[in-house]
Amino acid sequence: MNSNLESVMQLKKQMEQSVIGQQHMVDTLLVALLTNGNVLLEGLPGTAKTRSIKALASALSVDLGRVQFTPDLLPSDVTGTEVYQDVDGKPTLTFQPGPVFNNLLLADEINRSPAKVQAALLEAMEERQITVAGKTYQLPDLFMVLATQNPVEQEGTYPLPEAQMDRFIMKINLDYPDADAEEQIIKMVRGEEKPSSYKPEPIDPACIFAAREEIQQIYCSGAVLKYLVSIIIATRQPEKYPDSELANWIAVGSSPRATIALDKCARAMAWLKGKDFVDPDDVRQVVHGVLRHRLILSYDALAEGISSDRVIDEILSQVAVA
Repeated sequence: MNSNLESVMQLKKQMEQSVIGQQHMVDTLLVALLTNGNVLLEGLPGTAKTRSIKALASALSVDLGRVQFTPDLLPSDVTGTEVYQDVDGKPTLTFQPGPVFNNLLLADEINRSPAKVQAALLEAMEERQITVAGKTYQLPDLFMVLATQNPVEQEGTYPLPEAQMDRFIMKINLDYPDADAEEQIIKMVRGEEKPSSYKPEPIDPACIFAAREEIQQIYCSGAVLKYLVSIIIATRQPEKYPDSELANWIAVGSSPRATIALDKCARAMAWLKGKDFVDPDDVRQVVHGVLRHRLILSYDALAEGISSDRVIDEILSQVAVA
């Protein structure tokens, strides 16, 4: 095991000690971090969405910013704004950075704000910069948006537009933990209530940048690449599979941004397993997180209660490895 992978595994271990019963969330957050992507977390209250993000920031010892999205939030509350100051007797406009200038940004309940505020994050998520009053400001080299939304409360919410959903490299669906995990959570919280002098050693964020370079060198064969692309094409041309219900379920398929994301995430997953090549299992392991927010389902599918994950399962059963 190389030193960078060892450091990332230590990061994973520290997060798993704080987040119990949500193994797939920890894995997905690491994949997104290693691919320089952003993550959308959707789950019921109390499913460790905020806790996992805080655990990641604590383990890396990086700055964490938090914005509680509300209907009266302004774009400047996220990006920052120019403020008037008197400097040496001269009126001066000085840029006051907003919470987006932290390494990790928790956009809590992002769907509670209108599209104008949601769009304030688009440039930051895609370009790693923001523009205010005609001036461009670069964000930190290590930057990641982690947005949460509650799937239960829909009153007073504004659904994220497809263009912004596509900016999240992966989406995590969270459910309540099982009984065994619930018992472990109780024990963990009891332990945290007791004073302790032990603090785990922070992980050097430099290992993330080094890991990203190694991931770019992961080999992907022509057969695996063709399999990966075929999955995406199946979302756009479901009529090619007449033996399935895909054509009735999918209204709009995934964009090329999904293909790029699937390739990046599959290579990151292979790297996390200590391999130097991608196999079909790596693709299948990340495909739900990459595609579930990039499919627009038909009215019939929604009426039948068909989920995006169900559609992806059907695609995987139809698309064969070359």
